[in-house]
Amino acid sequence: MNNQQALLQPITLTDGLKLKNRVWMAPMTRSRADNPEKKPFEIHQKYYAQRASAGLIITEGSQISTKAVGYINTPGIHTEAQVEGWKGVTEAVHREGGHIFIQLWHVGRISHPDFHQGDLPLAPSAINPNSKSFTPEGFKETVTPKGMSMEEIKQTIEDFKNAGKNAMKAGFDGVEIHSSNGYLLHQFFNATSNIREDEYGGSIENRARILFEILDALKEVMPEQKIGLRLNPSLDGVFGMTADEQTIPTFEYIVKKLNDYDLAYLHLSEPFTDVSEKPYLVTEIAKHFRPLYKGTLVINAGFDQEKGNQVIESGDADAVAYGTLYISNPDLVERFAENAELASPDKDTFYTPGEKGYTDYPELKESKVE
Repeated sequence: MNNQQALLQPITLTDGLKLKNRVWMAPMTRSRADNPEKKPFEIHQKYYAQRASAGLIITEGSQISTKAVGYINTPGIHTEAQVEGWKGVTEAVHREGGHIFIQLWHVGRISHPDFHQGDLPLAPSAINPNSKSFTPEGFKETVTPKGMSMEEIKQTIEDFKNAGKNAMKAGFDGVEIHSSNGYLLHQFFNATSNIREDEYGGSIENRARILFEILDALKEVMPEQKIGLRLNPSLDGVFGMTADEQTIPTFEYIVKKLNDYDLAYLHLSEPFTDVSEKPYLVTEIAKHFRPLYKGTLVINAGFDQEKGNQVIESGDADAVAYGTLYISNPDLVERFAENAELASPDKDTFYTPGEKGYTDYPELKESKVE
């Protein structure tokens, strides 16, 4: 057993939360909340508790309001029933000695009128991402969304604040703001999805404004040391997002300004696609942004055990968030400790209701018994 690995060393977050390792579970949509209330239930408790040896679990994206929905069977954090459902999850994870943050989510234009009683999804500007939305009737083409009014922007900020308050009621150790992967806040940052001419559009400072207003609102209902956020600076060609020469300077501005806050962490993703032929994008995100950010930096996307240890040893990140590997390896930490073989996930059950492909992956000790 190799417990000297960088990934297996403890780390303490800014609020004093001591995490036993640097192998974090990344947020992943799994579409198991197949009930009218869109609340977590026993199956979610089991799923997250199975993975409680992670240094930190970041839950699947959870919508902050009914207007934030864009996928079937995703749980929310805006009703009492949902708060109660999540309470069961946090208690199950804490019983196993784990720690868990909830990801606060608004998909923006990556939605469909089917989720909104026929109303258009909300977005910074009325620009169709020409993507797909996973509706109750299967994948459908996205539509041209409604450009948000000032009142709708203010309400969305309030919805994030209420979601943070609910997260604290539900017993979470903190929250992660989903400002990444082409969803609402990312749509505000990007000059091709945000063509507003008011205080939320135009300049880099204006396009980033909503994020900092959300941070300031959340600070009113929870310690800022319990807030993390996720960014994907070199996202291009995904969910209708088109990067340009302003993209990286926008994220550099955001990351530097985040130093004004005492956040739990900053969670960055390496490029999802090959951006090597786009000179205005960054191919090595952790390496580029590490010198710009003073706090705990977490990196995600495309890491295995070896690369995870390397990125921490190099000083480019403090922890690594694993996504797909955590689907089929609930005991990923233990497998890394033993340099054991990893199980492969069943992609056909990533988003299907029920236990299959969700809570039925065996742990290493069970595999050995068999």
